[in-house]
Amino acid sequence: MMMMINTPISKLPLILKPFLLSLILSISALIFIASLTPHHRKVNIITETPHQLSSATNTSSTSGLRIRPGYSSYNAYIQHQLNKTLNPKLRQIWKTRDWDRKVNVFAQFFSSLKERNLLSDSSKALSIGARVGQEVEALRRIGVADSIGIDLVPSPPLVIKGDFHAQPFKNETFDFEFSNVFDHALYPWKFVGEIERTLKPGGVCVIHVALSRRADKYSANDLYSVGPLTDLFKESELVDVKKVDGFGLDTEVVFRKKRINGFD
Repeated sequence: MMMMINTPISKLPLILKPFLLSLILSISALIFIASLTPHHRKVNIITETPHQLSSATNTSSTSGLRIRPGYSSYNAYIQHQLNKTLNPKLRQIWKTRDWDRKVNVFAQFFSSLKERNLLSDSSKALSIGARVGQEVEALRRIGVADSIGIDLVPSPPLVIKGDFHAQPFKNETFDFEFSNVFDHALYPWKFVGEIERTLKPGGVCVIHVALSRRADKYSANDLYSVGPLTDLFKESELVDVKKVDGFGLDTEVVFRKKRINGFD
């Protein structure tokens, strides 16, 4: 083989020239691929195996965000979430005795955001993981008429069907996005990536999370500080962090997506 490589290509038999050129190109390609650092190699997170998910869990826990193990597939995770969302007793409670209480509390949250110029009546708004639509109703009551919610189970006319790991909207659709279900995201990086994809430059995202207490059995991750959440927002700036009392969630984190020139 060494004799072949040291021999000028022009002196080789015609039949060997294509073989040698192909070999050289293949070796060059392998060397290039091996030189790539891990962040150049993207994974389709929706199809991660349990082993890959376990590896991500170990990495995340060291930085203050822990993915809960136990799901054999993405479909298994979805079915577990639907056990709560489709529970007829819970849905009845959400639509009746819980309805006014939650709408009023959400209206207070959103009114505070309007006072801080983070939300306006002209905002096109999305509530992520809206269940039966209390957040959407609250937005509309305070004057944000162009508001909609998404959830695995639709609840028309306020909530349409949608998976927050793959929002059913075009890029740069919304001025404002709100969610209090970050803890239910099996893939937090995908959850945040979809927010930044569908948020307009200069748009605001508000997330309510639990830092001082552990969430319920349907949570898919545990967040121990604001830092890991901030790190997930690659295209946005942290605007504000404040304490809230939001149905078991204690911290409000506000982000603004950077404008095209890289500045707000």
